[in-house]
Amino acid sequence: MWLRTTWDALVRITGRIWHDLNRTWLRDLSSISDARPTSAPVPKQYGPLKRVTLSDEVGRTLFEEYAAHRQGPRGHEETGWVLLGLREEHEAIVLATLPAGAERNAGVAHVRFNSVAQAMGSRIVRQADRRLTMLGIVHTHPGSLRHPSDGDFQGDSQWVGRLRGREGVFGIGTADGKDSGDEFLRYLKPHVQCLGPLCLSWYSLHEGDPNYRPLLCDLTLGPDLARPLHAVWQTVELHAERLDRLYCQQAGIKFEVVAGQPEPALAVIVPLAEPGQAVRVLLQGKDVRYYLARSGEVVEVNSQELQVDRGVYLLLAELAAQL
Repeated sequence: MWLRTTWDALVRITGRIWHDLNRTWLRDLSSISDARPTSAPVPKQYGPLKRVTLSDEVGRTLFEEYAAHRQGPRGHEETGWVLLGLREEHEAIVLATLPAGAERNAGVAHVRFNSVAQAMGSRIVRQADRRLTMLGIVHTHPGSLRHPSDGDFQGDSQWVGRLRGREGVFGIGTADGKDSGDEFLRYLKPHVQCLGPLCLSWYSLHEGDPNYRPLLCDLTLGPDLARPLHAVWQTVELHAERLDRLYCQQAGIKFEVVAGQPEPALAVIVPLAEPGQAVRVLLQGKDVRYYLARSGEVVEVNSQELQVDRGVYLLLAELAAQL
């Protein structure tokens, strides 16, 4: 395992685990049948961020994928991840990561994410919990600069005001740590995490601030809600624009990551008017397959349409003509 924490580290996070078990992201009280609202909800007031808390699986995703990126053919380039989670009054809780992807525009000194795929990925992840919001981004630097650059500031300061609390979380990845051969996470500073030679340094930036502030970072038990999407991210990128159009036009559409051969696939489920009936589309890279689910049976439809939104509407039109 990537994280074999010491006893001191276990003691440090155990108290937070019990606290986190009562957070709304693990237990939604509104779903309990005898829960009754006593008054209108009070709008949340956001103060300056004092801490960013990563779920342990989010931490694993960042370090594992950063290490894999460095071993790949584009390892000399910068890469990154979008962070999704919950914004509390003084804390950001990161519960999901969306990769920059193969369609990113990156070099040795910059990375520009595939924004259409990121938006679609966010829609898919937020199916599970509408409270999830964008918290910020992580990106890597090829050298030893553990602080956001002037160029980072110019870009981040232009859009950070759109985030909740008008403040964002920013992580900088570097590979300049001392590799002692240990396989557990260590903190060089309260805002700097290292695993082997890889380091993540955490900052916050508020709208109007002249510079970033170091941000205390912690871990807690929890998932990376977007981790299944990483296995089909190339598929998401290939079809993002048409999937986004379909999502905006069709009520009740759902997305799932399903087992496939030789790799997982992205399933798109478009419900029909009749209960239990739906059009299902299976996307695997450039391959697009259409199915009709009726009365518990799933039948493949003979269609060669590779544009998923067009294929769905052609199938819906054919079904309507049969009525």
